[in-house]
Amino acid sequence: MESVLQTCLFLLMLNNLLMLGTTRLMWLIRLTAFQGILLAAMLLSMDHGLLAFAVLLIKGVILPGLLWRTRAQLHAHKRMKPRLHIALGVLAGMAGLVFSLWLEARLLTLPALFPPLLLPTALTTLFAGLILVVGRTTALTQVIGYLVAENGIFLLGMPLMTAGTMWFELALLLDVFVAVFVMGIAINHIGNTFESIDVGRFRSLRD
Repeated sequence: MESVLQTCLFLLMLNNLLMLGTTRLMWLIRLTAFQGILLAAMLLSMDHGLLAFAVLLIKGVILPGLLWRTRAQLHAHKRMKPRLHIALGVLAGMAGLVFSLWLEARLLTLPALFPPLLLPTALTTLFAGLILVVGRTTALTQVIGYLVAENGIFLLGMPLMTAGTMWFELALLLDVFVAVFVMGIAINHIGNTFESIDVGRFRSLRD
């Protein structure tokens, strides 16, 4: 099972860089779904079957489905115009990865708690989510960034999971699901009221 965990962590790192490098909204949603599948596979390798099923259902199926449905209803553009240049976003993600690997090597007490590559992958995922929130201009992509950042926080909590804390993690998943559902409704109303969901256009609003 250790090899499965390491493979999933490596694929998740690549997934983060691909998310930062894509300008197509549909691919961003697909990569978000793939991230949920990888998280479920990691939990399954750690013998958390119930939580793995919940993560697969919520992060791998339901939330990407809601994002896809919202994209279709809003007739969002296939290509996005990022606020931060794509190359700069990828470089920032790689810098976050290098910093995370350096931090793992410096903190000598972590190997007993975190499996190899888990801490760098978690921090890189968190950084990637924040870069998506800051560097993209549409509300839908910023929701995706929020989901990715939450996945990084979820990864940081994986080594602390026991039978007693599993229900806390399930409650956290429910909170995330409700938050994204509410944001989806808000984006839908914004799309029905305004011509664009580009958050940069809010600068033109006047009292």
